[in-house]
Amino acid sequence: MDGLRDLVEISRYYGNNKDFVIAGGGNTSYKTPSTLWVKASGTTLATITAEGFAELDRAQLSVLSTKKYSENSDLREQEVKTDLFRASVHPEKNLRPSVETSMHNAIQYAFVVHTHPTLVNALLCSRHARALSEQLFGDKALYIPYTDPGYVLFKAVEAGLLSYRTAHGADPKIILLENHGIFVSADTIEEIKAIYDEVTGILQQQIKTQPETTSLPLDNKLALIMPAIRMLLSGDGSAKIASARNSHLIQKFCSSAASFSGAALPFTPDIIVYCKARPLFIESTGSAEEIIAEFSSRLEAYRASYGYDPKIILLRNLALVGVEDNFHSASIALDVYEDLLKISALSENFGGPHFMDEREIAFIDNWEVENYRRAVSKGKGSQGRVENKIIVVTGGAQGFGAGIAEALFSEKANVVIADLNDAVGREMANKLNECAGKNRALFLKADVSEAASVEQLVADTVKAFGGLDVFISNAGILRAGGLDEMTPETFTLMTKVNYTGYFLCAKYASAVMKRQNQYKKGYFTDIIQINSKSGLKGSNKNFAYAGGKFGGIGLTQSFALELMPFGIKVNSVCPGNFFDGPLWSDPEKGLFVQYLKAGKVPGAKTIEDVKKFYEAQVPAKRGCTPSDVMKAIYYIIEQEYETGQAVPVTGGQNMLN
Repeated sequence: MDGLRDLVEISRYYGNNKDFVIAGGGNTSYKTPSTLWVKASGTTLATITAEGFAELDRAQLSVLSTKKYSENSDLREQEVKTDLFRASVHPEKNLRPSVETSMHNAIQYAFVVHTHPTLVNALLCSRHARALSEQLFGDKALYIPYTDPGYVLFKAVEAGLLSYRTAHGADPKIILLENHGIFVSADTIEEIKAIYDEVTGILQQQIKTQPETTSLPLDNKLALIMPAIRMLLSGDGSAKIASARNSHLIQKFCSSAASFSGAALPFTPDIIVYCKARPLFIESTGSAEEIIAEFSSRLEAYRASYGYDPKIILLRNLALVGVEDNFHSASIALDVYEDLLKISALSENFGGPHFMDEREIAFIDNWEVENYRRAVSKGKGSQGRVENKIIVVTGGAQGFGAGIAEALFSEKANVVIADLNDAVGREMANKLNECAGKNRALFLKADVSEAASVEQLVADTVKAFGGLDVFISNAGILRAGGLDEMTPETFTLMTKVNYTGYFLCAKYASAVMKRQNQYKKGYFTDIIQINSKSGLKGSNKNFAYAGGKFGGIGLTQSFALELMPFGIKVNSVCPGNFFDGPLWSDPEKGLFVQYLKAGKVPGAKTIEDVKKFYEAQVPAKRGCTPSDVMKAIYYIIEQEYETGQAVPVTGGQNMLN
């Protein structure tokens, strides 16, 4: 059907533009004389397909115009919801029609596109909204003063439509809803676009100065603050995700209590849905400990006043922090609140900001429909084994590291791929994020042999996600050779990466993990070294590698003794040979080539001879794979008792005494 195809097109057109739609907000519809297709709740305009629209019988929908509903708002909205479901042409699909369906049905034009554009809401959320709307748009637009969403808003819009229709002989193509958004209606999607362009053009002419939105760097002080915030806001279940942002726009509103007053309350219902009604402002600019102390004190008062935790926190002169159950929801909260900041700044061109009042806020906060949207915004999907955990994998762009990172991400972890290989690491993170649900993959370039690089890796991880749950020290190098061939420079390099690198990773990761345990006793975290079977017994003409791995197990046992009092388990996994990975199979630098050249395998003439020699040493008759290693990693993470162990994954090649 052409109309439905056009509806999908126009929905995606505006749904993919954050100036019009954020977090799946807004809705669209198409109608014929008998049928209405409207976006179902829980679907996203940016990616919607024809299957994402609820198909409704318009004759059944007309009941909502004449039926007498309960005076009790909760009961009334339940009755209306029941009637909306009754109008469904395909109830078996269980698609929940948008709460604004009745308004779409009442408008006479074929297409309706309702959005919450930043620029439009700068006008509609301002002190002079009505007067300026009438001045700028005249009879082209119908203005509706703020009305609680749901049935009462439908009746207000219906009354306005009837009055406008009587006066003008047609419906308005623009409906402006105070502290809410805009409806644009027409019989073609081309006209819809033209009207939106006209509205945008008129409003842009009124803007004297645009708010500065350029991103700013995040201070490393946040790496000390955010683990405490994360733990203080986490209950008995899995820990929250806390993500930080900074920009010139954010700084405009977090430089003082006075500047924060311009962003202290919501403008629209969507802000309450995704960010709750009230952000928390922390005034201290002192040490990390002073900021945490103020946060802890204010959090207690906040909970006492409102009965829930803040989702948005502004740290004075530092950052905007979003805290949610998962990264997906935290990102949405930050996007929506940053839009509030833009609206507030732009509203200065229309007389200044006009927030929702306490009664309006309370209605939205307790409204069943918005609670449903709030639940949907948290994302869908089955539980993962490491869901919402924050995990760093060094050397995560290739080989065992890549396999580990991919497996953890598929089990819903937030994964930081730390590697020197910039291009491959970024490509891998992008690939993982294409199929992300509630989690996120992030590439950070890092050199584990350099203290400053590892320290920054950990700090950047904390600023992105709020803390650190598992650090997998996997990065390593191998240069084979006997005493005659090995140069002091190569030996020093291998020791620096394989041994010193593990120390640096444990040093900076444990600092964050200790901080988390300080603010949430009983919270367990993990440092896991990917060691080797060469760490369990000597390796001929491979002493530099084996020596570093032997030393790594010594570090693991020592770290475990030191860190277990802080709930930090430290273990090593000792894989057998990953024959299919680049470490072994690279045609130029792989171990098969190195061992052939070094004469490590007596009588070997080809790479295949070397491979068969090593496969024959494994009782399982094959090399180790990432999936084999993952079983050991999951065991280590999921248990809370064992620490200081070297777990072999060698196919029987190494058997413990």
